[in-house]
Amino acid sequence: MDNPPYAFPARSNQPFPHHNYEHLKEEHEIGVVLPGATISSTAISMHPYQPPPRDHIIWSIFSTLYVNFCCLGFMALVFSVKARDRKVVGDHSGASSYGSTAKCLNIMALVLSLLFLILIIILVTTGVIAVTHAMQPGD
Repeated sequence: MDNPPYAFPARSNQPFPHHNYEHLKEEHEIGVVLPGATISSTAISMHPYQPPPRDHIIWSIFSTLYVNFCCLGFMALVFSVKARDRKVVGDHSGASSYGSTAKCLNIMALVLSLLFLILIIILVTTGVIAVTHAMQPGD
């Protein structure tokens, strides 16, 4: 492969070589409107920035792993994944709907699991108290 040597331009008094570039129109040439010409305009509607809807996927993963009462945590995870898919596609209303359903399911799973845990603690303590009273001689 034979590379030809690069020919450097000859030095001249000009700092840059002269090329035949097209000159840009001046500002006064661009803004001239002829009489009788119709002027059209374009309107662009700009919507204010809205943050993306929340999908609560981390909360749903923890609900599935730790407080999966009656599979509510798993159902919340399914709705969170659906919300994330809708968000990626660009359907913000569908994503917010699925996200709010996932949030409600996560809250229900948490509340029911806490109630179940409190009920177990109450039953165990009353059972221990009843057994200790039954084991005492002389009553």
